[in-house]
Amino acid sequence: MAERLANNMAELDWKSLQQSLDDHGFAKVPPILSPAVCKEMMDTYDDETHFRSTINMARYRFGAGEYKYYGAPIPAVLQQLREGFYPELAKAANRWLERLGGPAEYPGTLAAFLEQCHQAGQSRPTPLILKYEAGGYNCLHQDLYGEVFFPFQVVFALNRRDTDYAGGEFLLMEQRPRAQSRGHAIALQQGEGLIFPTRYRPIAGARGFYRATLRHGVSTITSGTRYSLGIIFHDAK
Repeated sequence: MAERLANNMAELDWKSLQQSLDDHGFAKVPPILSPAVCKEMMDTYDDETHFRSTINMARYRFGAGEYKYYGAPIPAVLQQLREGFYPELAKAANRWLERLGGPAEYPGTLAAFLEQCHQAGQSRPTPLILKYEAGGYNCLHQDLYGEVFFPFQVVFALNRRDTDYAGGEFLLMEQRPRAQSRGHAIALQQGEGLIFPTRYRPIAGARGFYRATLRHGVSTITSGTRYSLGIIFHDAK
């Protein structure tokens, strides 16, 4: 399975993905996770030895559902995804920084970036698995776990939309200065992914690029159970 996943990642059309990130602020990834890999990840959910923390969303008024952060060492699939996506996304991250007038500061490898996190006291892994039952949802938020953060995240759908569950679109809300918010509702099929900004994106204006703030969440699941996998590149305090 590792070899197949590596081949699927190698075949990604990064030119189109990069263009979509620049044009729209997000990019949909074709189904690179096979049903077998999706099942493998869902099967980890009930084995607490995989996790360092479990969060009940209702308790913290984050929504209705549950998510679990994997502990170190994270599963091989997650490590493969984290390492495989990082280099291309670092290129986009540096391009966005330069458009906003800053220097390119993200290193070319995940290991080098995680070293920056660790030096800032952020050493807890952040990849996670999320589970929603009917009626569940996730409020709009940002995933910031310290001073150091990576500008992109990736989420993957693990089970079958309209078969295992209904509803549960991924929500992305963009707030532009002195303008009303714009929202996107994005449906993902099993194995598909979505690259989206952690905090902001640059948008071309009359006087150059300006910063638009983004938050993400999940709409209400109307039936069934929805599982998804979150790939966050920065570690947490």
